[in-house]
Amino acid sequence: MGKIAKKPLPVNLNLNVRGLSQSATLAINEKSRQLIQAGRKVYKFGLGQSPFPVPEPVVEALRQHAHEKDYLSVYGLLALREAIAEFNKRTQLINSSAEDILIGPGSKELIFILQLVYYGDLLIPTPSWVSYSPQARIIGRHVQWIATRAEDGYRLTPEKLDLICRSDPNRPRVVILNYPSNPTGCTYPAEKLKQLAQVARKYQVVVVSDEIYGMIHHQGQHVSMARFYPEGTIISSGLSKWCGAGGWRLGTFSFPPELHWLREAMATVASETYTSTSAPIQYAAITAFKGGAYIDKYLEDSRRILRFLAKVIRKKLQASNIETPAVNGAFYLFPDFSYYREKLKARNILTSAEICDALLDETGVAMLPGIDFGHQPDELVARMAYVDFDGRRVLEQLQAYDDKKLDEDFVKQNCPAIWDGVKGLTEWFKAL
Repeated sequence: MGKIAKKPLPVNLNLNVRGLSQSATLAINEKSRQLIQAGRKVYKFGLGQSPFPVPEPVVEALRQHAHEKDYLSVYGLLALREAIAEFNKRTQLINSSAEDILIGPGSKELIFILQLVYYGDLLIPTPSWVSYSPQARIIGRHVQWIATRAEDGYRLTPEKLDLICRSDPNRPRVVILNYPSNPTGCTYPAEKLKQLAQVARKYQVVVVSDEIYGMIHHQGQHVSMARFYPEGTIISSGLSKWCGAGGWRLGTFSFPPELHWLREAMATVASETYTSTSAPIQYAAITAFKGGAYIDKYLEDSRRILRFLAKVIRKKLQASNIETPAVNGAFYLFPDFSYYREKLKARNILTSAEICDALLDETGVAMLPGIDFGHQPDELVARMAYVDFDGRRVLEQLQAYDDKKLDEDFVKQNCPAIWDGVKGLTEWFKAL
């Protein structure tokens, strides 16, 4: 008697999840890894992970607390929350206390839980980080994209925010501002934040100020929205970008007293999901947020390297008629390939995704297309994360440049994948 064929299990996925794929940033990293394992040369401009090591004093603090095994408060370790409150005061002149802070396993998780507990529309300026919108979709929240322009530095304007809110002024809304921006590297000057604060206050919009890249503003001049709209701003931060500790998974939310009810609601959800954040990581994070001379120097050197890399890469792109907004922070550029639209069309390349596919296949340059960040398919933009170098080695080599300017030889010698990848990209476009 033949075997009875097994019927496939039904795919009874929640409609909010069905059709979603893995996060674009993680997917490009996995694809790059597979190509490298297959023997291909890949220039990894896809995943936005800090190239720098975790500062040694922070690593040592983790060693010293590796034995910590107990569940901590769902709100986070008190000493860590106190350190973050002092960090807010020291870096942003914001009145803050331990009672304002919530610790989570990455700011990504905290942003997700906020959307879960707060009933309101999500306003996202485009281009935006890849996970804001999918998170809202999973939860079932309405997302309203707000288009921005390259000439405005891809920033949300107060006029646009007012135009959206005025038609239904009492509607609950959350707007996410991410600056310095992933994917553009642009940021908001203080005057623009003041103007946005006036509009947000007028309509009682809750602002999630995603400042995960704040400490790597290239001039060390990051300004928080909470300075101008303290009663309605939640500061989102963590260790992943400025402290090189993405895999440690520690995120922070700083609430104003007026929004403590949101903190309590989020803590309730946290207590039923992740319980608490890793104890050894929280103890180590105290050292990071307390700062000091070692971490100040680490940040100064990191900014110098990223600032110079952005300058060199942007110059090369602009020289090849690839327009790219000026970068203020983080480690991203957002080039526009529209100059080559007709030549690309002749090769039947019509979308940003097709550009990125062709570049990866023909040059090994891995980037993310603009469509992953909320742009239309035919907007020929992409994100370049310029982090494909050994951050520890580059920090060491930088010490020889204390009394002199960085030059292109520094990039060629210490960041060869960046140099060669940009060269391969620009030559590919010129040869179209």
